[in-house]
Amino acid sequence: MSHVPSTALKRTLTTTSLVAVMYFSVSGGAYSLEGLVQATGPGLALLMLLALPICYSLPETLIVGELASMLPEEGGYYRWVRRAFGEAWGFQNGWTTLLYSVVDMALYPTLFNLYLKWFFPGLSEGVTWMVSLALIWVATGINLRGARQVGRSSVWAGAFIVAGFVAFAVIAIPHMTHAPWVPFRTTTHSLGAGLAVGLSTALWNFIGWDNASTVQGEVIDPTRTYPRALAVALPLVTLVYFIPVLPALAATDWTTWTEGSWPHIAQSMGGRTGTIVAWWLAIGGMIGAASLFNALLLSYSRLPVALAGDQLLPKFLAFTDSRGTPRNAILVAAVFYSVFTLLPFSSLIVADVLLYSSALLMELAALVQLRRKEPELRGAFRIPLGTNGVAVLATMPAIVLVLVVVLSYAEGDVALPSLLGSVVAMCIGPLVYRACRPKSA
Repeated sequence: MSHVPSTALKRTLTTTSLVAVMYFSVSGGAYSLEGLVQATGPGLALLMLLALPICYSLPETLIVGELASMLPEEGGYYRWVRRAFGEAWGFQNGWTTLLYSVVDMALYPTLFNLYLKWFFPGLSEGVTWMVSLALIWVATGINLRGARQVGRSSVWAGAFIVAGFVAFAVIAIPHMTHAPWVPFRTTTHSLGAGLAVGLSTALWNFIGWDNASTVQGEVIDPTRTYPRALAVALPLVTLVYFIPVLPALAATDWTTWTEGSWPHIAQSMGGRTGTIVAWWLAIGGMIGAASLFNALLLSYSRLPVALAGDQLLPKFLAFTDSRGTPRNAILVAAVFYSVFTLLPFSSLIVADVLLYSSALLMELAALVQLRRKEPELRGAFRIPLGTNGVAVLATMPAIVLVLVVVLSYAEGDVALPSLLGSVVAMCIGPLVYRACRPKSA
């Protein structure tokens, strides 16, 4: 197969496709929120789901929207940080994100198997491992067909999942018997321990608004399309969380909720309709996990393309095939992701949030720096605040991220190993940069 440079990437993603890819780069439905309710209790879980879009996601989407409009380039956040702080910091952002992607992508085969086991509860570890590998390589096959195919499949998957949760809400509403926020929190363990895992889980369901920026070289009219897609995706994600969770908490015993229990919750409504919706949500859980992996493979695989194009990774990663698809980068990423699917789900989420937080802090700072360094640099969208106002806006998600780190450290048993491992891995970044940078630099 012939190869062409990565500059030949083709612009095939429309606004609708980008919204769908963005949706699956962040969410994929209310799946995993069962574990959040179990860890914190109903009231506290609902408070997190209400507060995080306002205190965390809205500031992040505004900042990411301006950066994406300002610098609509393949490589996204890596390009932003590099432009603001130089090559070394750009590489550190890319390195941290690559680490984060390895942990992040191990979550979705695990989530897929949670819902597969609703149909086949006796699956052995060996079978689930093979299922995980099959999921990874089916998504890889879709990605090898190009960004347009990923976008189209994401649109259909998103429609199926959203419709499933709407159907669940319809059958749950008649069964509502109590306030969904009572009790406010669980008393089975300490507040700090519940907050550590709970806030990490809740935040995990709202992070990733910058992920799709790495494919901006494949988006039609990216300087306008990315901010528009963010404006649709944020309320969509938030609504799809609240639509099923509120009536479910008011209609069921929340203490029975566990990771992967949405089908059981639907079935508890009784009757043939409850069973049908249970099947729908179980299938949707598998489709959602697969679509999350599919969309994120699209975005993460473009990062090594950008780094290799700047001679900071092996050159063969910077090439695309005749479809305009970075085949080598996709295949290498899939191989790495195939070996990280057996780690505990809760530990993965904590490490996932910690690594992403570190990379995002660099991006938040990048907009402030670029506003000061290149005030004339702007795109179609610009936050209607001065530089100091943007700096204040950036502190809101930064405070949330720091709070997660502090609580994770205090929780200890699960979070401390993840914290230490994440810090050590990030500290290796400067050494890798020195080894990878061009010798003439």
